[in-house]
Amino acid sequence: MTRVAFLGPDGTFTSQAAVRAAPDGDLVPKATISDVIAAVRDGDVPLGVVPMENSIEGSVNVTLDDLAFGPAGAYIRAEITIPIAMNLLAKTGSALEDITTVRSQPHALAQCRRWLSDHLPTAELQAATSTAEAAREAAAGDGSVAALGPAVAAERFGLEVRAADVHDHDGNTTRFVVLSASMAARTGADKTSIVVFFGEDRPGLLLRILDEFALRGINLTKIESRPTKQALGEYCIFIDCAGHVTDARVAEALRSVHRHAADVRILGSYARADGVVDGPGPADSDAAYAEAADWYARLTGDVSNRI
Repeated sequence: MTRVAFLGPDGTFTSQAAVRAAPDGDLVPKATISDVIAAVRDGDVPLGVVPMENSIEGSVNVTLDDLAFGPAGAYIRAEITIPIAMNLLAKTGSALEDITTVRSQPHALAQCRRWLSDHLPTAELQAATSTAEAAREAAAGDGSVAALGPAVAAERFGLEVRAADVHDHDGNTTRFVVLSASMAARTGADKTSIVVFFGEDRPGLLLRILDEFALRGINLTKIESRPTKQALGEYCIFIDCAGHVTDARVAEALRSVHRHAADVRILGSYARADGVVDGPGPADSDAAYAEAADWYARLTGDVSNRI
């Protein structure tokens, strides 16, 4: 049975993603995202599941930073998207007017900011390590503390759903990633995630890096900057692009990006959750690259014979 670390306790949205990743797996709850990633790096578990990005609040910076700046050894091998329904969870008998404190994971609180302002304007908002941990704390309280989280957490900790679907925007979705010590094999409908560190600052550097993908017909599905934590104004960029590192056009693009950058870290190549095949045009296919390589070999061979 495959052991799968996830952001616990049981009842979080991440636990739902972990079940999707390994339906028959042995789920191992961890207290923090960094603990999940460390468990994969250290070889304690073969798989780990962490939140990566939310459609309302954007990227989960703790995940990005740990993958970018932490030790190597944890690669993205799959992504899972889950629709998120946020609910206000409270003890049985607690009315809305009894609630003075709302606890949840910071991203969850942010996803419900407007609803909380409209319906609980005087409530104190407190951060918890996870939605399920917030539910556990609400269940242990006196009824004045509520939690934001999934309905399954209410069932898990004996709470009631006091208000359903309290997130501010429809279509609320979180993208989770499955981590392992090795990269996944090519499927043909893949995505590659990298981090580019600039080093020397010079005009047009970002443009030249992005051009390496555009010139080879590689679509970028995400680009985001994050501070390197080394100096004020010093940033790295996270890029998700279509294709797998073993695709000829992706490999050539990454080699060229590496020439321009101080460093490039590959976070993983993995199957897209949506299954979309964002394939190359005829001139950017692996066959076209192979034919061009053969042509060049013949050309240089002829030149050598003539010297």
